[in-house]
Amino acid sequence: MSDVKITAEVRREFGKGASRRVRQANRVPAVIYGHGGDPVHVTLPSYDLMMALKNSNVLITLDIEGREELVIPKAVQREVLRPNLVHLDLLVVKKGERVSVEIPIYTEGDLAPGQFLVEHVHNTLSVEAEATHLPESVTVSIAGLSSGDQVFAKDVKLPKGTSLTIDGDEPIIQILAAQAEEPSAESETTEV
Repeated sequence: MSDVKITAEVRREFGKGASRRVRQANRVPAVIYGHGGDPVHVTLPSYDLMMALKNSNVLITLDIEGREELVIPKAVQREVLRPNLVHLDLLVVKKGERVSVEIPIYTEGDLAPGQFLVEHVHNTLSVEAEATHLPESVTVSIAGLSSGDQVFAKDVKLPKGTSLTIDGDEPIIQILAAQAEEPSAESETTEV
């Protein structure tokens, strides 16, 4: 779990034009929600935020005009064609509080001999963990699996203090037989 400190400025102008000016100044508009308080509109330095978001479920300590707030990213909006950040929703968390997050699923190992495809039914796994100890990802072994085999959510080894928030019998990865067409008689006899 990564912990980053970023200085935020309270945003006082709103609307499309104001947001454009914020982004032209290499800052990103963001809103902080949580714990029953009113939403707080801030701007964050674009580069620092981009580097922080390279880690999934990063824990960010925001310095907002001398007051520190612990947050995690809840929704990140990026430009379609470029990786530039457009807007961010942040969720206030407290130490010791449990939060639900999505963590990426990675696979390791070699399948059984043959032509098989690995289908990720889910690319992320929904889990609940203590806010300051959020896992960055989980790795699932697919070693020796063949056509028809599945890996279920309950089969994933989770870090201590982390629990599933989805049904354990939900398949997250399945192995399929590769489908190949027989070459047609015309393609075998045709020469170029």
